[in-house]
Amino acid sequence: MKYVFLGLLLIATVWHLIESWRDNVRRRRFTKPFLIPLILLYYLVCSNQPSWFLVLALIFSWLGDVFLMFQGNTWFTIGGCFFGASHIFFVLTYVGQIQWSAIHLYVIIPLAIVYIVITTLIIRAVIKQTPKKMLPPMYLYLIANSTMNVFAIMQLESIPGAASIIAVAGAILFFISDCCLFLVRYSKRPEIIFKKHFTVMLTYVVGEFLITQGILMLVG
Repeated sequence: MKYVFLGLLLIATVWHLIESWRDNVRRRRFTKPFLIPLILLYYLVCSNQPSWFLVLALIFSWLGDVFLMFQGNTWFTIGGCFFGASHIFFVLTYVGQIQWSAIHLYVIIPLAIVYIVITTLIIRAVIKQTPKKMLPPMYLYLIANSTMNVFAIMQLESIPGAASIIAVAGAILFFISDCCLFLVRYSKRPEIIFKKHFTVMLTYVVGEFLITQGILMLVG
């Protein structure tokens, strides 16, 4: 059964990416709601001991997807709130695997600073085109994603190996996706992101899948 859901996920993802490449808004909106549920079903079928924090993270990501399909800054903010909650649940997923004695602050603190700098640069890039009331929530959201990334790296420090590396790669792609989304949505030159929503969705879907696959390999 896992191969069925994996196959369906591949078909839905390729279809969605083709429509994103073509910039077909209607068809993108049709395929988008299927992506995260298929990752979730794949995870539930494969896992012997599902992490319910990960399940909640995927559910809230899906809700974020749904609300981002609507036009307007209000819907964008609501979708961002659901994605922010998903990052909290991803962090809680990682926390269960982290051995705090294995964490090296001389690694984590510089990495955290790098994420803060990138976040600040992204916000500065969109500041003139973004309603002022949205800037603080957008900044906090990218900080939440950055925090999720840092905890994924802490998991890698605690449990070195392929599974943790895969989860970190997924977290990084998720962060890249959100940075690209902000630039596509609010930058004066959204074309600086290659094929705009294609890049946003490619990094997002692969990121979510790799996080899920990494956790699946770690805890079964």
